[in-house]
Amino acid sequence: MATAGKSALTARAEDFPRWYQDVVARAELADNGPVRGTMVIRPWGYGIWERLAAALDERIKAAGAANAYFPLFIPEAFMQLEAEHVEGFNPELWVVTHGGGKALEAPVVVRPTSETVINYYFAKWIQSHRDLPLLVNQWSNVVRWELRPRLFLRTTEFLWQEGHTAHATEAEARAYALRILTDVYQETIVDVAAIPVLVGHKTARERFAGAVRTWTCESMMGDAKALQMGTSHELGQNFAKVFGTQFSDTDGSLHYPWQTSWGASTRLIGALIMAHGDDFGLRLPPALAPVEVVVLMVRDDEGVRRAAVQLADDLRRAGRRVHLDDRTDTGFGRRSVDWELKGVPARVEVGPRDLAEGNVTLVTRHRRTKEPVALRRLLDAVGDLCDRAAGELRDEALAFREARTVEATSLEAAIDAGASGFARVPWAEVGEDGELQLAGESLTVRCLQRPDGTLAAAGESDDALVAVVGRAY
Repeated sequence: MATAGKSALTARAEDFPRWYQDVVARAELADNGPVRGTMVIRPWGYGIWERLAAALDERIKAAGAANAYFPLFIPEAFMQLEAEHVEGFNPELWVVTHGGGKALEAPVVVRPTSETVINYYFAKWIQSHRDLPLLVNQWSNVVRWELRPRLFLRTTEFLWQEGHTAHATEAEARAYALRILTDVYQETIVDVAAIPVLVGHKTARERFAGAVRTWTCESMMGDAKALQMGTSHELGQNFAKVFGTQFSDTDGSLHYPWQTSWGASTRLIGALIMAHGDDFGLRLPPALAPVEVVVLMVRDDEGVRRAAVQLADDLRRAGRRVHLDDRTDTGFGRRSVDWELKGVPARVEVGPRDLAEGNVTLVTRHRRTKEPVALRRLLDAVGDLCDRAAGELRDEALAFREARTVEATSLEAAIDAGASGFARVPWAEVGEDGELQLAGESLTVRCLQRPDGTLAAAGESDDALVAVVGRAY
């Protein structure tokens, strides 16, 4: 039986962008900052980010990278060293020219990404083959000029992690970039965030400035648009040559290391909203919910309070993240709607009528169903709900993506299909000229992959691959 109550959100089908803004505001995820394009991440939104970051950090460390920190301010001269890199970021740079009331001797850039400053230090730290591989990751903020800001998706300042590595061989660097793509990003997004992804590499037009190859995870949102979820770049030896980074091999010969960089950001919170949200708000997979279970007192009654406190304690001892909502001075309906908006996976409603029969009411957020559950069975029922919620959300998102994906045999067919979802079309039918036509239709090639959806091997011709085409955020 469906739950009662209304969220007062704009319907997704009516106006998806407005619905998104409503959810961000009503679920208390974030607010606009005082400077255009900045954002304040509220405690509920930051709690989601903490859990996402922890899941990523665990996998990054398992891949051998260690966390470090590099400065927010970068000498502008560093950015000028790598021509392709600075050309790619020039329109987005924030440049500081004054400090302490005086003009600076040389301008400094607020980091848009940290390739240049990190490579400055790599050149100091790498001398011998024994110093390789060098694997570092940074959790930080970055700042980029944004013409059309949208909370979490595109903001002037956002939070992220960026990894940077140096290796002795090209093959080792490529293998590590792919390990990050699959073992860190794909695994976190699919297994933890419950969002299905497509993996592949970017075209030359779409790849990261300064990279020789960009690998990407792409997902379809609830409006059938694509969102880039995380990228891993092979940088070749470009930055090593610019910054003079060399290592001596076992025979004493000098070589430039091969490098990678990779990153994922608070954009993933936007993905959670758009991939799983419904007309009633967020639907969070349990692993990312700051609170997995809310125990909700229906009214202020001594027996109800005693039972609610006991149930909350039992659920905590069972390892669940629990919140006891005993705000009986606020209407029960309003509180129910608020927790539904926030996407808490399970809600346990404790009222005197159910207690008299030895029951409580268990509400499943992602299905919007409620059922009476015997007190003695509650821990098992909540455990079952949390065990299956992520899989069911993932299956629903996958079914949506498959229903909105068309196999096309020509560029024209891909343009038609890409207007309302994804089109898979042979890259040989697109090419660089076709990409320009796609751009004229506000479409992009999200990634190139084999016809079976797997990643291309080193040296494999793009002409044998399939292009995934769609509109993107």
